[in-house]
Amino acid sequence: MVKLILENEGYMVFQADRKDSMYQLIPQHKPDTILLDIWISGHDGAEITKELKSQEATSHIPIVLMSANSQTEKIAKSSGADDFLLKPFNIEELVSIVRRYAGA
Repeated sequence: MVKLILENEGYMVFQADRKDSMYQLIPQHKPDTILLDIWISGHDGAEITKELKSQEATSHIPIVLMSANSQTEKIAKSSGADDFLLKPFNIEELVSIVRRYAGA
């Protein structure tokens, strides 16, 4: 659903449902922003965020952690994420946060 909403807003969206797929997409497509669920196919999104933020090639990419977890804001801050999006969210919230980091 997120992909459809953002594509409708004019964004090019690449989707990965596994950590290794995501790591393959990043150098290929050089994303402006990464929306990352706290749990991605059994992997910890906070740990992935820390990994990406510690690497020179990816440290500049804004990362927005998403989750229904009541601790999402705290997890985002402690992992070095640039922002967070608490589920459930509305379309306007999603588009606004992507626009903030990726531009229109």
